[in-house]
Amino acid sequence: MAFTRDGYDRERYETLRALAAEMMAARSGGDPARIEDLFSGQSGYATPKVDVRGAVFDRDGRILLVRETADAGRWTLPGGWADVNQSPSECVAREVLEEAGIEVRVRKLAGVYDRARHAHQPPYPFHIYKMFFICDPVGAPELARGDGFETSAAEFFAQADVPEAELSISRVLPFQIKRLFQHLRDPLLPTDFD
Repeated sequence: MAFTRDGYDRERYETLRALAAEMMAARSGGDPARIEDLFSGQSGYATPKVDVRGAVFDRDGRILLVRETADAGRWTLPGGWADVNQSPSECVAREVLEEAGIEVRVRKLAGVYDRARHAHQPPYPFHIYKMFFICDPVGAPELARGDGFETSAAEFFAQADVPEAELSISRVLPFQIKRLFQHLRDPLLPTDFD
């Protein structure tokens, strides 16, 4: 749609977009008009969105989780969509500061996962790469209790105490958190991907 100059092709592509929205709605129970609206908001080449997540560990080896207000108060790693004109490490450091009130130094890219190839729910109509970074707090961490807009709480958890049943599985999965603890214990582990 973004690159065609031919009116006939534009009509064909609009018809295909409407058909694709109907197919997705039939499979997902969604509203075809809303899905088509989502599709029409995308322009240019279809490229993945990028989600960044920070695994912040304190001196006791506990991991930082925040409660997401948008997901019924479920726990996740601080993070969100990568912003334009910021590097991935700048994005994750900003997200941790905004959501938990902690300044961090990003030490390592631990994993890049294709969201669609894992058990994240619900499925999304667009492609997402999830980048997980190991981060160190700068100074003594003093947790903010969240701004009430994105997060309502922030807390450090030992690996055995991570509330797996209360995780926001749209954002992070239990195996990903376990793998981040492995990266903490073995800093020489290579970056995971796919």
